[in-house]
Amino acid sequence: MQPTPEVVLAVVFLPFLAAAFTPAVYRLLGERTAYFAATVALVTLGLVTDQYLAGAHGTVAFDWIPSLGVSLAFHVDGLALLIAFLASGVGVLILTYSGGYMHGEPGQAKYYATLLAFMGSMLGVALAGDLIALFVFWELTSLSSFILIGHYTGEKSSQYAARKSMLITVSGGLFMLVGFLLLVWASGQTTAIEGTTYSIQLLVEHADVLRAELSSAGLLVPVLVLIGLGAATKSAQVPFHVWLPNAMEAPTPVSAFLHSATMVKAGVYLVGRFRPLFLPKEAAVLGDWTLIFAVLGLLTMTVAAMLAVSATDIKELLAYSTASHLGLIIAAFGFANSYGAEAGAFHILNHASFKAALFMVAGIIAHEAGTRNIDRLGGLRKHLPITAVIAVVASLSMAGFPPFNGFYSKELLFEASYHAAEHMGGIAWAFPVVAVFGSVFTFLYSIKFASLFFGDEPDGLGHVHRPPVAMLVPPAILGALVLAISADPNLFIEGLVGQVYGSVVPGEAHSFSVHFPTKLTPYVIMSIITIVVGAAAFPFYDRIHDAINAALRGPVRANWWYDNFVEGLTTTSVAVTPKIQTGLLRTYATWGLFGFVALALGGYAAAGVPMPNIEGLSVSIPIVLVLLVALVGAFAVDVAPSHVAGVLTLSIVGFMVAIFYILADAPDLALTQLVVETLVLVIFLLVLDRLPAFYGDAPDRLVFIRDGLLSFAVGGTVFLTVLFSTNADPDGSLKEFFIHHAGVPAEHGTFFADFGGGSNIVNVILVDFRGFDTMGEISVVVMASLAILTLIRMRGQGETQ
Repeated sequence: MQPTPEVVLAVVFLPFLAAAFTPAVYRLLGERTAYFAATVALVTLGLVTDQYLAGAHGTVAFDWIPSLGVSLAFHVDGLALLIAFLASGVGVLILTYSGGYMHGEPGQAKYYATLLAFMGSMLGVALAGDLIALFVFWELTSLSSFILIGHYTGEKSSQYAARKSMLITVSGGLFMLVGFLLLVWASGQTTAIEGTTYSIQLLVEHADVLRAELSSAGLLVPVLVLIGLGAATKSAQVPFHVWLPNAMEAPTPVSAFLHSATMVKAGVYLVGRFRPLFLPKEAAVLGDWTLIFAVLGLLTMTVAAMLAVSATDIKELLAYSTASHLGLIIAAFGFANSYGAEAGAFHILNHASFKAALFMVAGIIAHEAGTRNIDRLGGLRKHLPITAVIAVVASLSMAGFPPFNGFYSKELLFEASYHAAEHMGGIAWAFPVVAVFGSVFTFLYSIKFASLFFGDEPDGLGHVHRPPVAMLVPPAILGALVLAISADPNLFIEGLVGQVYGSVVPGEAHSFSVHFPTKLTPYVIMSIITIVVGAAAFPFYDRIHDAINAALRGPVRANWWYDNFVEGLTTTSVAVTPKIQTGLLRTYATWGLFGFVALALGGYAAAGVPMPNIEGLSVSIPIVLVLLVALVGAFAVDVAPSHVAGVLTLSIVGFMVAIFYILADAPDLALTQLVVETLVLVIFLLVLDRLPAFYGDAPDRLVFIRDGLLSFAVGGTVFLTVLFSTNADPDGSLKEFFIHHAGVPAEHGTFFADFGGGSNIVNVILVDFRGFDTMGEISVVVMASLAILTLIRMRGQGETQ
């Protein structure tokens, strides 16, 4: 059935509405605002569940910018429902958990309001059915995450992390926007779609013709790369993974919500959403899509897993592991076979369940043990027995250990990579090899996290408190969810994940199922190799950890490139700013006019505007003489010794232009010019009477030459602009249109009277177009007046140049 519009709107905008009221609620409830926010999330979860139980599938749209064909459209399908369930369901647990974790923390009203706004933004991303709506909600997640990551505003590390996250994710979003606009352009190049469209579903329905249009224009790969940049920056794919570990400066509930279940999932959601558009049913095994996303995903999966082993902080370990698992999902979606789509769809759910639980466990450890340093943690099972059980279950799932749910989705990835290699052969065998290699490191850091609860306590570990119930129940629910999915994975696949699979494959698709392996297959052997090698290497964990850290120096680290890039930009800005922002009007005018010349001439060159043919040009001797006098007058302005002399010589130019109009048989223009020129001359003289006859110190020779060249450039640009703009002949259909609708006086009809307020073509055109002309002239006079006023005020403040 079609989604219910009112319910869909409530799902997206209820969290925003609640966020607006949160500061007032905080005044009433204090720290119990956490439970108000959790209630809002619970209501939202109920609304999502209502649409799921009703079998909603389809698009609802509301007019937004009708003149541009942009609507506020929401699309409900399996993928949208899964992300919406994660955003609202995990939101309930996180906000409840925050009630215990944020006790005594500063800025709680801002924290809960922003967290609710983020949840609304994420729901908007999940349900967006329109490219513009998707982009707007996408950037809202970046904005709200910037505030949440920088929650501790007084700490430099939080400021650095927030700026880093904002710079990388927003930049990626802008690249993605360019890709969207190219898609819209391609939709307008085919007759299969009327006009252009921003509708994602309409684009997917016409995927074949859109791919053909993009390919013929050589834009298919650029669009893939642009959209891929948006996904890669949001989902912390290599080399854009550097913002995620720093984002752990945020309070742990934020890390659990944004960096496990929701915001970082936006990137994999984007890849899944556009997979049916760019990946045809009979796609090549190693097509452009696979080469971009499978390679990117496997590279991220492996590099991030190695970085997780090198981590010294439990949240840093989980951050890198998140990037690694997101790489797994991206890689899975990258493979063209059905196993890839199954792996990606299933691992979105599996990763959210075990990773959100592990982040909450990390928060309990930091909150109750007072440290996140891995070397200072051990033997926590004695103090945190329930937390230990949750951590072990979630860690084994993260490791892909059978029979936990993470094992099934990783097994599907192995199957996808093996079949791709078997089909292509050669270099494609690198896919399964890299998948196993990266998974070995995943196994290592997962077991390391679980081992924090076993063994002896380090000497430096102080007293470990018991966590409050509000902090223990949410991860326990997620741990139970991991066990439930592990016990009967097909129940969840049939319930929802199968629909997600249908959303990320082209055409009609049926659900799938997974089974615990009962015979030896190549992918089972890959899982055995992962576990055996991982178990054998674990005793040498510290040596591997040290070796990776020893190798991560200088340009090998992605952070080195980011820090030097930002530092270089900062240094350049500091050096350039004093040269641009001098506080002198001359400098600003120079850069402004230079920009005008560069943009105008560059635009003409890029558009290939041809020079107009000038034929039959004949100029009489009187006109030549008038123009020569005007030219002399123009030069005289530059050398005038005072304001008054400059204005008087400038008026010579104006009066010569009026005479030129008379000689060119344009008496109306000549009269207008004479009136304007006389009026302006009088105004100038009245104003100059209030100014001293002083032009300031003469500029040095270089400035004089620069200003002269710039003046010639501006004059030449205006001259060319006039030539180009007056070269075009009016479209003949325009004349026919007016004649047809206006007729001759006896048959005028009502068109011009109704829409132009006149009774014939001539008076309507004269009144309307002369009205525009007069408005332009008034604008010039107003701008000149403002410039004069500015000069007077600057003079009064002592500025002389």
